[in-house]
Amino acid sequence: MSAEAADREAATSSRPCTPPQTSWFEFLLEESLLEQHLQKPSPDPPPVQLIVQFLEQASKPSVNEQNQVQPPPDNKRNRILKLLALKVAAHLKWDLDVLEKSLSVPVLNMLLNELLCISKVPPGTKHVDVDLSSLPPTTAMAILLYNRWAIRTIVQSSFPVKQAKPGPPQLNVMNQMQQEKELTENILKVLKEQAADSILVLEGALKLNKDLYVHTIRTLDLLAMEPGMVNGETESSTAGLKISAEEIQCQVCYDLGAIYFQQGSTNAAVHENAKEKFFKTKELIAKNGSSSLHFTIDEERLAGYCQACGVLTSSSDDASQQATPYSQIHGCMKSGNYQDVVKIFLEDNLTLSLPVQFRQSVLRELFQKAQQGNDALDEVCFKVCVCNTVCDVLQGRTIDIQFCQLFLKPSKEKIDFLLEVCSRSINLENASEALKRKMAAFLKNLCLGMEDLQLVFMISSHELFIKLLKDDERKLLIDQMRKRSPRINLCTKPVTSFYDIPASASVNIGQLEHQLILSVDPWRIRQILIELHGMTSERQFWTISNKWEVPNVYGNVILGIKDNLTRDLVYILMAKGLHCCAIKDFVHAKQLFAACLELVTEFSPKLRQVMLNEMLLLDIYTHEAGAGVSGERPPSDLISRVRGYLEMRVPDIPLRQVIAEECVAFLLNWRENEYLTMQVPLPLVQTNPYVKLGQLLAATCKELPGPKESRRTAKDLWEVVVQICSVSSQHKRGNDGRVSLIKHRESTLGIMYRSELLSFIKKLREPLVLTTILSLFVKLHNVREDIVNDIAAEHISIWPSSIPNLQSVDFEAVAVTVKELVSYALTINANNHFWLIIQADIYFATNQYSAALHYYLQAGAVCSDFFNKMVPPDVYTDQVIKRMIKCCSLLNCHTQVAILCQFLREVDYKTAFKALQEQNSHDAMDSYYEYIWDVTILEYLTYLHHKRGETDKRQIAIKAIGQTELNASNPEEVLQLAAQRRKKKFLQAMAKLYF
Repeated sequence: MSAEAADREAATSSRPCTPPQTSWFEFLLEESLLEQHLQKPSPDPPPVQLIVQFLEQASKPSVNEQNQVQPPPDNKRNRILKLLALKVAAHLKWDLDVLEKSLSVPVLNMLLNELLCISKVPPGTKHVDVDLSSLPPTTAMAILLYNRWAIRTIVQSSFPVKQAKPGPPQLNVMNQMQQEKELTENILKVLKEQAADSILVLEGALKLNKDLYVHTIRTLDLLAMEPGMVNGETESSTAGLKISAEEIQCQVCYDLGAIYFQQGSTNAAVHENAKEKFFKTKELIAKNGSSSLHFTIDEERLAGYCQACGVLTSSSDDASQQATPYSQIHGCMKSGNYQDVVKIFLEDNLTLSLPVQFRQSVLRELFQKAQQGNDALDEVCFKVCVCNTVCDVLQGRTIDIQFCQLFLKPSKEKIDFLLEVCSRSINLENASEALKRKMAAFLKNLCLGMEDLQLVFMISSHELFIKLLKDDERKLLIDQMRKRSPRINLCTKPVTSFYDIPASASVNIGQLEHQLILSVDPWRIRQILIELHGMTSERQFWTISNKWEVPNVYGNVILGIKDNLTRDLVYILMAKGLHCCAIKDFVHAKQLFAACLELVTEFSPKLRQVMLNEMLLLDIYTHEAGAGVSGERPPSDLISRVRGYLEMRVPDIPLRQVIAEECVAFLLNWRENEYLTMQVPLPLVQTNPYVKLGQLLAATCKELPGPKESRRTAKDLWEVVVQICSVSSQHKRGNDGRVSLIKHRESTLGIMYRSELLSFIKKLREPLVLTTILSLFVKLHNVREDIVNDIAAEHISIWPSSIPNLQSVDFEAVAVTVKELVSYALTINANNHFWLIIQADIYFATNQYSAALHYYLQAGAVCSDFFNKMVPPDVYTDQVIKRMIKCCSLLNCHTQVAILCQFLREVDYKTAFKALQEQNSHDAMDSYYEYIWDVTILEYLTYLHHKRGETDKRQIAIKAIGQTELNASNPEEVLQLAAQRRKKKFLQAMAKLYF
């Protein structure tokens, strides 16, 4: 070591560990003291906070000289920041429990995407298509971590979240919170769309019988070094923190069990899968011990899952068949034997073994079924509610509001059942005095709350009432009832308008808020709000649920309403209506919007127009989900309203982008091309990007059958889309080439962002429109790509063949868009052979040859009745056949290559002979000879097997040649028929192999 180097090292080692006047963030970044900081007993700031700071700094957008916001630059500083965030996570041993508790969904999404990137996961490749066993251990572990997090996030998002009490409303804070919510929802939407793939990845991980390794600070340092200095150490099986195969299986089984359990709410059969995974997790914990795990599992929650699965699934084990109240109730609910449910609840009122939460969940389920139109359940709901109420009374809990609602109109039958429940719920001989006083107070208050003296007399003359209350107490109660003035029965007052609904008696604020969250009845919502505002004037009741979300453009107007009750009512009605739209509960959404419209009409023309716009969107959704599915055209009134919305010019009306988007998509889906091309006002085209895009699409579709010289609008549409897919000249492409789930590289040059264009296209269902836009993106993809990776598409010739400024187009984003569009198109029509060919070409271009063959064969099968008819030549072109040949060759299926060479217009003998010379073939080889009809190839096979001394195979080839239908002297029709029959059998055999 030189003297200068020694001096530098000494100076570095003598630096203080405390930060200078700069922030901790800059200190750690500049001084590289991260590891030293993390080793402290209580580091300040804590590790998870460092992750947030590092990633926030790395993702900050930049501003150029023209004050234009640019994406985060890919410079050395930002790469170091991302690496530091990964190091902190590695210090925490990638414990998802710790990371999920402290990091938001967007931050954790960014962190895990960086892990995938640095772990060299192939960019743009679906994880489900990757063979984990062939990957380096750290790469496979990164994929497992990401997909485990995806599944856990989906499960966690289904749980109710109690929102913290908000402080005074601040517009900038609300906007920031709204942006984070929208970002989280976008990520959740993507994760849910990919949930099936994530489950398959984790199921595949259970088949791995080897240890994996997760990145540590050391391996991350090695990856950050120059490639020549690493010497392959991070690719070896010993780099990183070792995670045993048993620990991996334990964690994956638990996460899979959780997602299966969640899916079981809509598919009961999935509960069996959940049960299997949870019990496997218990076995692994019992075998290895929970203390040995690098990651922890909540064993109390696991026990709860196992108990729930035991109730929800049947078992052949005799010991598990012992009837518990849970399993009995579940069986009764499943079979519709609701009277037995009442009987079980009544019997449990003595033992009190059922938790109150379980009782309430059963009652909620019964209420939901009753609201869906099963009127016979009204009586069952009342009886179960009475059992729960008496149970609450005996245990000293507050009476639920549902009981108050159901008892607004008491009857003789209701009183009889209530007294029966009370009598059977208390054993007077053994009951304590406190228990007796609770029951007596309940019956006494019940009498005081009723108007009908005959019903009061039914209670006061009952044996239980007489035993619980002394004589003087009973007489005093009767005297009070007779002397008091009769009250107006509010529940029988006729409702004449929305404002005339009376409020019921005051109850606990918490219970009313609970009812407010659950209710979708606008009249009941208003009644609850009146009661709540009567109890307190300090609360903002529109904030009590984090599920109540109203777009910012509406929220600013609604929150400006001065009257607190009206503001809460309008906000909640709109939020619940939008939520019902999102979950496709269009009936309740219409009721909520209609009530909100009636309310705002009286004081706000602006909000009235907002509600009319939302009701138009609701009517579009309703038709598209109902009659539109069967192809029934929408009524002319709805089409007129859609046109009216697009042409609306009312000033200062807050407008949602999605409404214009849905209106244009609606017109395209129902082929209103004449209006879009000829009748739509010119100012509307100039100001509304969706109308302009819709007009260009409609005009291009109209011109498709025409001559080439009538394709001017196709060129206009091409230029618009190219501009949308372009990036500014200041932007640098990332070195890693990774495509993240939430991508921020959006062009500001076009009429809309690429993500907005993609969202709009995914609302289209008209095949011709989808084919047009798909062929445009395919052509744009092909402009830069090599001819080997060219993708074929219908109508591709109508688009220009070059781009003036090729470097300005973000071809990486174009490739991702093509993949997303063809996947969406196949959900609309999985039997469109042109779309299937595009999907196959995409897999071919990304070297996924088995998947490519699957789609090439599927395209041929759907247009030939599973190859019973001839595949049209415009489907199996020479280019498609050559790609199928290359796929088979790279999969080492050389006999299949030789057979496919016959499918070409001119038989490729050179490729066929070369393939047959290969002795290491992975296909059925000589069993395929019966599918060969070209005598030249069969003669070569005979010569080849004779040369190798393979007598048996030579005889098979000779037998194939000797078939009379292959005789060269036969008429051409006979030879073609023989070839067609062999094509059919071969393609059917291939389909069975690859489907």
